[in-house]
Amino acid sequence: MDFAFTESQQAIVAAAAEVLDRGQARDKGFETQGFEAKWKELSQAGLLALALPDWLGGDGLSVLDTAVLLTELGRRAEPGPALATLMLGVLPVTRWADHGGQRALLSGVATGDTLLTAAIREPSDPMPLVPATTAILAAGPAADGVAAGDPGAVLGTVSGTKIGVAYCAEARWVLVPASFIGGGSGVVIVDSAAPGMTVLRTPSSAGDPEYTLRLNQAPIAHVLGLRLDGRDIADLYRLALAGACCLADGALAGALALTTAHVGSREQFGRPLATFQAVAQQIADISITARTLHLATLSACWRLDTGLDADGDLDVAAYWLAEHGPPALRACHHLHGGLGMDVSYPLPRYSALIKDLVRFTGGTDYRLDALAARVCD
Repeated sequence: MDFAFTESQQAIVAAAAEVLDRGQARDKGFETQGFEAKWKELSQAGLLALALPDWLGGDGLSVLDTAVLLTELGRRAEPGPALATLMLGVLPVTRWADHGGQRALLSGVATGDTLLTAAIREPSDPMPLVPATTAILAAGPAADGVAAGDPGAVLGTVSGTKIGVAYCAEARWVLVPASFIGGGSGVVIVDSAAPGMTVLRTPSSAGDPEYTLRLNQAPIAHVLGLRLDGRDIADLYRLALAGACCLADGALAGALALTTAHVGSREQFGRPLATFQAVAQQIADISITARTLHLATLSACWRLDTGLDADGDLDVAAYWLAEHGPPALRACHHLHGGLGMDVSYPLPRYSALIKDLVRFTGGTDYRLDALAARVCD
């Protein structure tokens, strides 16, 4: 593959940087600033319509172009609802839903008025291919061609518990992987305001909203993959890993740039810290970690974009994130000294984002087991 950005991807980087850097006052620690204003600015720049089909007013782009945007958001530790809405919502819908479903579910995304998310994690498993959450499809004609929100459409109910659901209370639609009573599995979509939905706010390191979602016979608005063979679940998990690794790729690059600038300007014994061999070696280690994650993530996104098998690259990237991301950020904090612990300084936001992404992907042991299983197959 060619790792160089295309002209469209370069334009995405430039537009995202302009929006994110415009008038940005450096952070105030973990205070909740709200994402609405920044999200609207991204929509006005056309960045939320990248993956929407052209017949819905989008650009018809796909995984790799969305990945570029997520990386820029991670580079500034400002993920907002991008992972939830774009990677866990828009892309699965455009890849699996029919035109009627896409029109109903994606209306308002381009303008920033509609958020989507996916409830992929369960208490027993971060990404179960056979979910404990169960769905009962209504008797009668299949859901093929039935758009979400069609008057009188009764597609069934779903019950179960999901954890760590980002922006669940703020989202309009929630994608829910479920096992179907009677056989098969797939992704169903529920209205966040539907009866049978209980949402409980839970903490996150970065302060972004996360929730435990309990579904008690919540009505199904749409069935995403009508084959019910679980392939849409596997694809959703691939997109989730790709999106998380993109944000982490940007976050590591941003933390590295911040640390490099600091040790290059901070002096000790009359010399910049960067001239000390021990400091240079630690910067080199962080750079290797960041570069490896970047290449593995970019390769995985390219393979997803082109329809090739991306599972191997995704497992490598996710393991590298879980195993090497946190130590790299700890090294950045160490090289900053006391400044690195100041919550009014940007570095703690990068660390918090990496911690949340490691938890989202399942943690080191889970990712190592997944990688080992892949190698042994």
